[in-house]
Amino acid sequence: MIENIRLSFQGIWSHKMRSFLTMLGIIIGIASIISIVSTIKGTSEQIKEDLIGAGNNTVNITLYDGDYEYYPDSESGKMPPVIEDLQKEQIREEKNILNATFFYSRSYAGVYYGETSFSGGAVLGIDGDYFDTCGYNIITGRNFMPGDFEGYAKVAIVDTNVVGNLFLGENPVGEILEIEQEPFVIIGVAGKKEEYLPKMEDLADYDMYVEDAVGTIMIPDTSWPIPFKFDEPQNVVIKADSTDSMSAAGKNAADILNSVIDNKKMDTSFAYKADDIMEQVRNMQKLSESTSQQLIWIASISLLVGGIGVMNIMLVSVTERTREIGLKKAIGARKNIILAQFLTEASVLTSIGGIIGVASGVGLSQAVSRISGAPSAISIPAIALSVLFSMAIGIIFGLLPSVKAANLNPIDALRSE
Repeated sequence: MIENIRLSFQGIWSHKMRSFLTMLGIIIGIASIISIVSTIKGTSEQIKEDLIGAGNNTVNITLYDGDYEYYPDSESGKMPPVIEDLQKEQIREEKNILNATFFYSRSYAGVYYGETSFSGGAVLGIDGDYFDTCGYNIITGRNFMPGDFEGYAKVAIVDTNVVGNLFLGENPVGEILEIEQEPFVIIGVAGKKEEYLPKMEDLADYDMYVEDAVGTIMIPDTSWPIPFKFDEPQNVVIKADSTDSMSAAGKNAADILNSVIDNKKMDTSFAYKADDIMEQVRNMQKLSESTSQQLIWIASISLLVGGIGVMNIMLVSVTERTREIGLKKAIGARKNIILAQFLTEASVLTSIGGIIGVASGVGLSQAVSRISGAPSAISIPAIALSVLFSMAIGIIFGLLPSVKAANLNPIDALRSE
């Protein structure tokens, strides 16, 4: 085998231009497939990042009343379900869930700093796990202490957007906010550990982005009933251990919350539902991949053309070396020896083309990414499969010329000129 490989390289080197032109179809086909696969993978990761965010793997679980998200209304007469401590522990202990937070939320609450109104943002009543679960840290001031929760303290933490929009960039620690006419002292400023720009596809995405951009004010959840008088449901955010487990973790947490809701007894239609972002990711990835797969099939045509070129050049090689084959047979070379020699030469030829094609494909995908701004991610399995596939092309399309060489009559071969 080693001798066959040596002879193959010797034959390829002795006809450099002809060998390169033969490999050109393989090189173009492999390069095209590698660049397309890299673009598909990069686009898939970009879709995942656009929809999920900065990789915090969090899932929102919201209370619905029928087909619509439940909003607290003192006149409806409906009492939302209360999440018990046992349910909270069950969710935190659930497989694939690293942490969970339970909090109250209000949009467009009556918030004032002096004479300035804070409108369009959100007010949250959070527990001690909110910052870790949702990816916040304290920038200035301090975090909530256990005494703040136990003593129903009227204190607040604001995010960096509130600092910019309401306090015009000045340090707000020690200042007083009025939330529904109740004074709350600002004790700290919080910010996201990782920032990203969300991809907005519809009006709901825009509303969520605007609310985040205006800012968020956080108070202890135990102090929530002070400014907001009637019962409200708690929102839930869980943190999954990986992006791929987000859907299952969200569904399991929602099932735990729904297991104690007795809608028949309360004459309601409440149900907790988890945002299945991964389903949206998969749907968009499928759409992207189905389009790209068509391009892969088109690029594969060049591999077929390249394979035919290999077959053609190997047939020419057999004709050129008829006398050499006759001499080998005359001194006792068997059919399988001749067959193996020509198959090895065809495989080496296409393998070299495959390796050059892989390098060209990686370079092409990076160049396209830089010029067009399209994301790109190199796929190691695709590279390995491409090289193996190019070798297989050499074997398949080199088989006919190899069989022809192996079946030559030694007497007729020695007579040829």
